[in-house]
Amino acid sequence: MNPLATHLNKQLANCNLLYVKLQNYHWYVKGEHFFTLHEKFQALYEELPPAIDEIAERILTIGENPAGTMKQYLELASIQEASGQEDAAGMVAQLERDYRMLVQEMQQGVDIAEQTGDVVTADLFTGLAASFDKQAWLLRSYLAQAVQHTS
Repeated sequence: MNPLATHLNKQLANCNLLYVKLQNYHWYVKGEHFFTLHEKFQALYEELPPAIDEIAERILTIGENPAGTMKQYLELASIQEASGQEDAAGMVAQLERDYRMLVQEMQQGVDIAEQTGDVVTADLFTGLAASFDKQAWLLRSYLAQAVQHTS
């Protein structure tokens, strides 16, 4: 598999794992911020299927095969599954870290795509990085607000 397809598959795995993590957090969040976070986690996981499909279809378009099993996703992903032990603040903090990591990896993908002259894949990575960067910012802002309320 070429380096670009390998990187695309890693991001496909990351997005699928993030989708499952967000569903987990959506189901298990508790506490005073339940209503806010329950809705936010749902909104976040509902944003991922189009990105997942776009990444998988891009892999097919460049003549490679997308990963398609949880086993493959767990082997390829750089983000980790939810532990099941996170409290609400821990969930938000972990997601903020995950989204920041995704932004960095999407930027690496832009570099890989540009080195191979694949502007379409570079554009895909750029768009995903912009979207994930905004989510990381929103999560950071929420954490700052939550900290102020507990001080």
